Amino acid sequence: MISVSDKTGIAEFAKRLADAGVEIVSTGGTAKALNDAGVRTVEVQDVTGFPECLGGRVKTLHPKIHGGLLAVRQDAAHMAEMREYGVGMIDLVAVNLYPFKKTIANPAATLAEAIENIDIGGPAMLRSAAKNYKYVTVLVDPSDYGAVLEEIARGGAVPEELNLKLALKAFEHTAAYDALIAEYLGRAADGAHARFPDKLTFTYEIKQRMRYGENPHQAAAFYTEPIPAPGSLATYAQLHGKELSYNNLGDLDGALSLLAEFEGPAVVAVKHANPCGTAVAANLRDAYIKAYESDTMSIYGGVIAANRVIDVPTAEEIRKIFLEIVAAPGYEAEALKILKRKRDIRLIEVDTAAARAKAAGRPYIKKAGGGLLVQSADDIITGADLATVTKKKPSEKELQDLLFAMAVVKHTKSNAIVLAKDMATVGVGPGQNSRIMAAKIAIEIAGGRAKASVAASEALFPFDDCIEAFAAAGVAAVIQPGGGKRDEESVAACDRHGIAMVFTGVRHFLH
Repeated sequence: MISVSDKTGIAEFAKRLADAGVEIVSTGGTAKALNDAGVRTVEVQDVTGFPECLGGRVKTLHPKIHGGLLAVRQDAAHMAEMREYGVGMIDLVAVNLYPFKKTIANPAATLAEAIENIDIGGPAMLRSAAKNYKYVTVLVDPSDYGAVLEEIARGGAVPEELNLKLALKAFEHTAAYDALIAEYLGRAADGAHARFPDKLTFTYEIKQRMRYGENPHQAAAFYTEPIPAPGSLATYAQLHGKELSYNNLGDLDGALSLLAEFEGPAVVAVKHANPCGTAVAANLRDAYIKAYESDTMSIYGGVIAANRVIDVPTAEEIRKIFLEIVAAPGYEAEALKILKRKRDIRLIEVDTAAARAKAAGRPYIKKAGGGLLVQSADDIITGADLATVTKKKPSEKELQDLLFAMAVVKHTKSNAIVLAKDMATVGVGPGQNSRIMAAKIAIEIAGGRAKASVAASEALFPFDDCIEAFAAAGVAAVIQPGGGKRDEESVAACDRHGIAMVFTGVRHFLH
């Protein structure tokens, strides 16, 4: 039985089967393609005695098809029924399904078009054949045709061991197909809202098998969504350098997520999943220099991402230190030559502009102890509902820096404090058990640059100790969510030291 949407290699496969004396049953478009290639086929309706109907919706859903697939050859009762009802055996199925993924990948596709591209008979045949793998060979991938032909040429039968592997592949294929349909229909039913159904189904496709995982003793692979969001990590193209590692991808994802917060020329540097330098400037070279100067020690061996094409002046600066990865929407030809002279650098191209368009309805998922934690994305950009709660108000320049710092701290592991000045970070204190320790780290990194800087906290201040530390360092303004029981103590401390404080009303924990 051959019925395929993807006709890659199918004519040659069918010719070799026919040459081996195999009778081929086929449907509609596949039958025409094989007949045109000179391969004689038997139409399904000639087997079933029932014509294709309902505009092709019903073709193979018939006992003479599924009986031929499901009969246990060594079961005498099965064989007696097959003879009684005149059902012939089907020993091999080559089926791939209606192009549902290709259909919904088109943004203009309608729900009705998507529904018409949901295959019914194909998955049923695959499941029947795969269930009966001891006697039936099932093929969903043209790359497996050759191995099956070799076995047939060698001995006329496909070994059960290979059939089992092909059956597994068929069930993976149908499971992924159904999961994609469920995910699509969920978005169609619920729109852009976060969806938490009773049964959570996703499908992912292998993009890269890695040399190892987070540590050399761990295995790892990178799987992507079938239709990844534009500008997401899944869409990267590598232009130079050895393959990306598990840790590289984690850092790069964090860099791209933070980069999506900014419209102007921006550079983000990430090390061990936390930003260590971020800057926005009038041009990319200046943005890179400011990001580099934020923490010249931590950026070494890190990952940087830019939201503009890498030009020659920027490339000349980048080449001065060792970086694991540079990611950008493109590279000028001469800039690419400059960077390729560094053997160990990886150069990545990804549409960072597209990343600013948030992927509505796509959840954030984290593995946790035998299950999954699922939440909607933290895609709020602070700025609309700010409230100044101190006597002193921030200047326009300070307000601009406060919003910049909040965008950065939102992508820094909690507890986190970020100090910024002139649209660049000067100190980042990430991932501490206490907020005062995060503040002390940020202040220590900033050194003298903390004076007249601004501070951002992704969550409320439980005490006024951070404010006292900011005052001692010369911080001019603070932004935080507010909402704590001791807010008045922090506000009072700011008033004592002449510091402006702004509440956002939105917490940005990142664990």
